[in-house]
Amino acid sequence: METALNRVVLVGDHLPRQCGIATFTTDLADALASNLTESEVMVMAVNDRREGYVYPPRVRFEFAEKDLASYRRVADFLNINRIDVVSVQHEYGIYGGPAGSHILALLKQLRMPIVTTLHTVLKDPTPAQKKVLKELAEVSDRLVVMAHRSIEFLTEIYDVPEEKIDFIHHGIPDVPFVDPNFHKDLFAVEGKTVMLTFGLLSPNKGIENVIEALPKIIENHPEVVYLVQGATHPHLLKTEGESYRLKLQRLVKTKGVESHVVFHNRFVSLEELIEFISAADLYILPYLNLSQMVSGTLAYALGAGKAVISTPIWYAEEVLAEGRGVIVSPEDPDALANQVIHLLDQEGDRHAMRRRAYEYGRDMVWSKVSQEYVRSFSLAIKERSETPRITNIGPTVGQPPRELPILKLDHLYRMSDETGLLQHARFTTPRYNHGYCVDDNVRGLLLMVLLEQQEVEQQSSAGVDLASRYMAFTSHAFNEEKSQFHNFMSYDRQWLDEVGSEDSQGRAIWALGTVAGRSERRGLCGVANELFERILPAAGSFASPRSWAFALVGIHEYLRRYYGHRLAQNLRVQLAEKLLGLFQAVSRPDWLWFEESLTYANAKIPHALLLSGRWMESNEMLDSALASLDWLCKLQRREDDHFVPIGSNGFYTRGSEPARFDQQPIEAYSTVSACLEAHRVTGDEHWLNEAHRAFEWFLGGNDLGSLLYDPETGGCYDGLQPNAVNYNQGAESTLAFLLSLVEMRLSEHIIVEIQ
Repeated sequence: METALNRVVLVGDHLPRQCGIATFTTDLADALASNLTESEVMVMAVNDRREGYVYPPRVRFEFAEKDLASYRRVADFLNINRIDVVSVQHEYGIYGGPAGSHILALLKQLRMPIVTTLHTVLKDPTPAQKKVLKELAEVSDRLVVMAHRSIEFLTEIYDVPEEKIDFIHHGIPDVPFVDPNFHKDLFAVEGKTVMLTFGLLSPNKGIENVIEALPKIIENHPEVVYLVQGATHPHLLKTEGESYRLKLQRLVKTKGVESHVVFHNRFVSLEELIEFISAADLYILPYLNLSQMVSGTLAYALGAGKAVISTPIWYAEEVLAEGRGVIVSPEDPDALANQVIHLLDQEGDRHAMRRRAYEYGRDMVWSKVSQEYVRSFSLAIKERSETPRITNIGPTVGQPPRELPILKLDHLYRMSDETGLLQHARFTTPRYNHGYCVDDNVRGLLLMVLLEQQEVEQQSSAGVDLASRYMAFTSHAFNEEKSQFHNFMSYDRQWLDEVGSEDSQGRAIWALGTVAGRSERRGLCGVANELFERILPAAGSFASPRSWAFALVGIHEYLRRYYGHRLAQNLRVQLAEKLLGLFQAVSRPDWLWFEESLTYANAKIPHALLLSGRWMESNEMLDSALASLDWLCKLQRREDDHFVPIGSNGFYTRGSEPARFDQQPIEAYSTVSACLEAHRVTGDEHWLNEAHRAFEWFLGGNDLGSLLYDPETGGCYDGLQPNAVNYNQGAESTLAFLLSLVEMRLSEHIIVEIQ
C-alpha cells in the first residue's frame, strides 16, 4: 500500500539549464505531478552561474553550486516546510566541493526520508568519489539506479545492501511507433535516409568517428543524411568555445561529405526533440567513454522504436541486448559503416529491431516510471517510520542529563486571550480559526494549581490571572440543560457541540477536583466546588475506561480535602472496581492491560487504579496497577533504553504491531505522572527512573534525538513523526510538557522557578 504523499521535493538542476540531469529532473517532476494530482511537487535547483535561470514556478528554491552555505539554507527551508520525501538527482559534476561533496552538507541535515537517483556509478572511482558515494548511500533511505550493473557495483565496490536499491528505468516520453518519413519534411530531408545523433556536444561523444564512416556509407547509400542535433556543452563553451564543433566541420569538409551532414547547433524543447527522433531511420550513439552507466539520449531513441547502433557503453550493452540494437567497437569507423549499410540493406531486420526496441520501451515511459518512484518513496517513508534515524540538526541530547529546565510560560501566555486558552498553533502563532476547547482549559487549570503549591510569592502569583481565565471558560462551558460541559468553541465564541465527549467530562472532573482539593484561592475553589458537584453524577454513566480514570484522579484530589463526600467516595469504589474488573477479564501473561488495545493517555488508567487502590487499601488494585504500568513501561522502551510511546497513527491492537508514530507529548506526560505516583507509593527507585526516561523524551531521549520542548518559548512541539518533530506548539502539547516539568520538580522538592 502506497503512502499518501502531500509534498515531494526534487533536488538537482532543472531546465532551462542546459544539462541532461536538468532535463531528467524536469521530466520526473512533470511525471510525478501528473501521477500525484493531489500532491505538491517542488524542485530545489542547483545553479552553475551567479545569475541563475528563469525557472518555472515549480522551482521553489535555488542554491549555488559552489556556495556551501546555500546548501544548508536549502536544508533549513525543507525542514520547516513539512516535506514527505526528498528525491535527489546525483551526478558528481553538478554539485560543488571535492567530488561533489557539498550535497552531503544538505542531505545530512534533512529530517525527512531521502531517495537518491544515481546517474553515475563508477567502477573505478577516485578515493574522493568513492567516499562521497558511500556517504550518500548511508544518508539515503533508498537508492535508485537505471542499470542492473549499477546494482552489482554498489554492492561489490561500495558495500551498499542490495535491499536498499531500487531499479527503475530511465524515463522517456510516450511517443507512437511511426514511419520516419512522416516527419522528414520538418527538416527538409524528404526522400533521405536519416541518421541522427543528439545531445550536448563534447569531445567524448565520438561524432568524428561517424563522420569518418560516412564516405563508405554514402558510397552504398547516397541518400543518407547525418543530423547532429545539440548545442555545445555550456561548460565546454566557457573554456574552449566552439573549437570541437569547428573541428568536426573541418573533418566534414575534408571527407567531402558537406552535403550529407547537418549541424543543428541549439538546445531544443522536448517537443522538437521528439520530432527530430521521429524523423530518424537510424540512431547512432558513438560515445568514447564506455563506462557510462546511463544515457538519456539512448533511452529516448530506444523508446521511440529507432534502429540503434551504439558503442559498448555499459548502458547500451544492457538495453540493446536481445536484438534491440547493434553494438560496434569504439573508434572503428569501418565497423560502424558496415553495420549501417547492413541495416539499410536489410529492411526486414531493421524493422524487427525497431519493433523489439519499441516494445521494450513501453516499461520506460514516464507514466510508469513515476509510479515506480512513488513506490520507492512510499517504501522509504515506511522504512523510516519502522527504523527512525537520529538527525544531526538543531539541539539534540545524546544522553539527556537529569538537570531539569527552567519553567517558562511565554508560549502559554501567547496562546491565552481574554476568552481562554486557544487550542492550536501554527508553529508558535495561535490559530484563531481552530478556536478553544474545555480539554485544554482544564489542563491549564491543573498547571496553575500545581504552580500554586510553591510557597514562594513569585511563583504562587504567576498563574493567578491565567487560572481565573481558564476557570471562567470552564464555568461558561457548563451546559445547564444537559448538566455536562460543552467542549469546542469557535473563535467568535459560539459553542460547536451540545456536550463534549466522556473524556472531556472526565478531564473536567479531574481538574475541578484538583482545584477544590489543593488550591488555597477561595474564590477559585468556590467555583470549582460548585461545578464539581454538578458534573460528578455524570461519571456514574461513563462507559470509557479513560473517562473513569480521569474522573478517579479528580475524585482522589477532591477527597484529599473533602473526604466525607459520599457520592465521591461511592463513585471511587464503583469506577475503581470497574477498572479492576476489566484488567482481570482482559489481561493475560503476555498482555497485562485493561482493554484489547492501547490508544492515548494510556498510563492514566493504571495511575487511577494505583491512587484508588492505595486509599481504598486494596492490594489487588495496587498489584494490578503496578503490574500493568510496568508492562506498559517495558513496551514503551527500546533497545537503547529510550522512551517510545504508542503512536497515535494506528495505536496498538493486541496481536498486531504497535504504531511507532505519531508520538504525542500527552503520552510522555501520562507516563511521567503515573510513574512518579508509583514511586511515592512503593519508594522503589525503579519508578523514578521510569519517570525520568519518559520525561527525557521531551529533551531528546527519543527516536530522533531531537528536542520536543522549545527552550526559547517554553512551549512544546506537537509530536514526533518518523522524519522530524511537528513544529506546531499547540496547547495540549505545551501543557503536557509544562505539567511534566512541574511534577518532576515537585517530586524532587525543587522550587519551580519561573523565567
